[in-house]
Amino acid sequence: MATSPSPPAPVTVPPKPTWSPEPHHRPAPWLRPTIRIRLTLLYGGMFLMAGIVLLTIIYMLAANTLKEGTPEFRVFGNNVRLGNISCPDLPSVGTVDEINSAISNCIRDQRELALHSFLNRSLLALLGLTIVAFAFGYAMAGRVLSPLGHITRTAQRVAGSDLHRRIELGGPDDELKELADTFDEMLDRLDRAFESQRRFVANASHELRTPLAINRTLLEVQLADPDASPELTQLGKTLLATNERSEQLVEGLLLLARSENKVVDKKPVDLSEVASQAVDQAREEAQTKGLELRGVRQQVFVQGNGVLLERIALNLVQNAVRYNIPEDGWVEVTTEPQPGCAVLVVTNTGPVVPAYEVENLFEPFRRLRTERTGSDKGVGLGLSIVRSVVRAHDGSITARPRENGGLTMRVVLPLKALDPK
Repeated sequence: MATSPSPPAPVTVPPKPTWSPEPHHRPAPWLRPTIRIRLTLLYGGMFLMAGIVLLTIIYMLAANTLKEGTPEFRVFGNNVRLGNISCPDLPSVGTVDEINSAISNCIRDQRELALHSFLNRSLLALLGLTIVAFAFGYAMAGRVLSPLGHITRTAQRVAGSDLHRRIELGGPDDELKELADTFDEMLDRLDRAFESQRRFVANASHELRTPLAINRTLLEVQLADPDASPELTQLGKTLLATNERSEQLVEGLLLLARSENKVVDKKPVDLSEVASQAVDQAREEAQTKGLELRGVRQQVFVQGNGVLLERIALNLVQNAVRYNIPEDGWVEVTTEPQPGCAVLVVTNTGPVVPAYEVENLFEPFRRLRTERTGSDKGVGLGLSIVRSVVRAHDGSITARPRENGGLTMRVVLPLKALDPK
């Protein structure tokens, strides 16, 4: 008895990623628990505690002095008449006991009034000195930590791919200078290592271009021979395609090595024009696959190298075209200005991409669910080159998987500074 085939299992879509590729915004400088703020609070707090302890001791000593040093007044006799004195509750006429009790109360009140006045003035003085202590502690903490700020600023410049900078901290031979000298030694080693790596990749790529060009010429000459057999012609075409892929790999390696450097000679470049040129270059391939190219590209200028920026857009658009769905697919390329930056967004339909595999796509020779495998779609350096070129332009690139398949690639570049008129 024949059994009916079971229906295919539904395609499960990976859960929507919860991470956000947006850059993390730092809090305001006064809200950050910096070392300077903590040292200021420590210095000021210690002074405040010492002042409170000192004020308490002085207050107790003053109270004891007033109590022990105040003489006792007693009146002896039957009837006593007093004139105008400073105690308002002291009766002018009364018995001896009444007069003595009133004098004792008057002396106690005068002592408490003096202590209260002394406490108020001491608290005001302590408040003023505390403010001065906090300001002095803040200034001293800034002076002590100024070498650390210099180290931090240099580290931030180094993080922007400028390994040639050094701290070169002067001053006394203390712990901070030792830290700066150690950091300079580490930068020297890193600079030599990166420079050696870049020279090796560039030299190796350059040396490989010559034999590949010779192989291409020989294969083209052989294919142009009309007397060549069909088998030999087919073999020549296969070898020519393999040679072409090797040339692309070498060119990609060379560009990747160069793009790791900082772009110094920057010029105004219209990002919308660069994106439009990339779309035009990929249009024939997109039409062959039946893909729709769409998107609104607003004019926005950035500072950079036009050739490298065109490589960013072309690699993203080519990847979006090649890694797409067979039917009813599309690629959307947009550019728009935003406050302080220009944004290039390339979105496409395609296979479902799990969120945990997105970061691997930017690694050299890595593809979705494959690694270092042959493919007619590319050599696996497209997104690596894009990320390197974006970093060389002080920008950032993020990738977000779409729920129904495909990716949204977002490139953020600094805007061109307008000349004042």
